[in-house]
Amino acid sequence: MHVFVTGATGFVGSAVVAELIRSGHQVTGLARSDAAAAFLAAAGAAVHRGHLEDLDSLRRGVDAADAVIHTGFIHDFSKFKESCEIDRRAIEALGSALAGSNRPLIVTSGTGLLTPGALATEDTVPGSVVPRVSEQTALSLVSSGVRVCVVRLPPSVHGDGDHGFVPLLIGIAREKGVSAYIGEGENHWPAVHRLDAAQLYRLVLEKGTAGARYHGVAEDGIPFRDIAEIIGHRLGLPVFGKSPEAAATHFGWFSHFAGIDNKASSAKTQELLGWHPKQPGLISDLDRDGYFQT
Repeated sequence: MHVFVTGATGFVGSAVVAELIRSGHQVTGLARSDAAAAFLAAAGAAVHRGHLEDLDSLRRGVDAADAVIHTGFIHDFSKFKESCEIDRRAIEALGSALAGSNRPLIVTSGTGLLTPGALATEDTVPGSVVPRVSEQTALSLVSSGVRVCVVRLPPSVHGDGDHGFVPLLIGIAREKGVSAYIGEGENHWPAVHRLDAAQLYRLVLEKGTAGARYHGVAEDGIPFRDIAEIIGHRLGLPVFGKSPEAAATHFGWFSHFAGIDNKASSAKTQELLGWHPKQPGLISDLDRDGYFQT
């Protein structure tokens, strides 16, 4: 299958590209820069120049493809709403090029957008006020003859090259001189290794059902305090809880994410697709030098 991948040089997308090529698929990756194009060519992928805000380039990228995997997202969480609006327009452009073809479109969403507290499953529907509209936009395309599937990733997708939430926490701990959690630190983050996530995207491509949601979750929920403790241990810093008011100052704009209680299950995904995560868990992955080299 010939697959067009957005975000193809990103942390998750590059792993997806490698997984697809290793499994015999042809890949064309979206490349914004010369460096990104060179990276894709070295990985064995064809290159399509463009970016998420160039909607014509996205539509052209779909033309020769049998399927599309959309992992691209502007990960500036201090401007989350603006990034979500760019994502919505990108998904609509991809969907318009796929309309009536029944070709697969796999779109990335997040478990962190689901109602906190209870264990979220693949059947859990986001609440009515959700800033990231990727999932809703994508699933609305099914009626247009697009074979849409949604992959929900957890707050922590970890592994070599991580530049997401965990490195942000490490940076905040270094800056503040303390590794903190909120309250008792009993809120939970689910997690998955990037290589396990990449395998899931391939399985959804090959076996996914139109309109289905799949959970890329290897660990249902790790207490946030455990994450703070391993960061503190590795940095040689004190670890303690902060009140919600103090946490707002300590974490800044990231305080919302630090306080997410987001247990999520992938039992249905594993059963339907035969996906069985095998890579190291988050805490063991964190307990090594790679995450703490400066």
